[in-house]
Order: sequence, then structure tokens, then C-alpha cells
Amino acid sequence: MKRSEPITAAEYSYTVLFQPEPEGGFTVTCPSLPGLVSYGATLDEARTMAADAIAGYLEVLQDDGDPIPASDTENDDEPAPIIEHVRVKLAIA
Repeated sequence: MKRSEPITAAEYSYTVLFQPEPEGGFTVTCPSLPGLVSYGATLDEARTMAADAIAGYLEVLQDDGDPIPASDTENDDEPAPIIEHVRVKLAIA
């Protein structure tokens, strides 16, 4: 006989953007969670701060009875997309 156990935790995964700052460090945003902004002096610190900010954001939603946005990544086993800026020069005609 199987015994059902209550779900005590849920796991979510969100895409975050790490914007290098001219003075150093990284500003962190998450497109799926409007208004979420964090910062880390190093990329590792920015990752830690992102996780902490996301957890806090979701906890506030939960406490307010608001829905938590679904994870925006389908499969954590897939590699994350690489986002780069490509600059080009175009001669003015």
C-alpha cells in the first residue's frame, strides 16, 4: 500500500540576466519576475544574490496569496542559452 505524503517544497527555475557594471560587479534581473533586481560584486556573489532575491520574491507572492509564476525553463538538464551582444559597423551611404 502506498502512503501519500504532503508536498513540503516546490522547485522553480528562472532565467536571470547578469549585466556587468562599468564600476564592477553585476546587476541581476529576472524577466519572469517584474521588479526583481539584485547585485553582486562577483559573478558567484551575483548568482547567490539572485537565488536569495528570487526566493524572497516568491515567498512574498505566496504570503500575499498571489500565484507563483511557472518556471520559465522546461528542463534543467538542457544547457542554458548563451546571450551575447554582436556589434557591426555599417557604412553610411
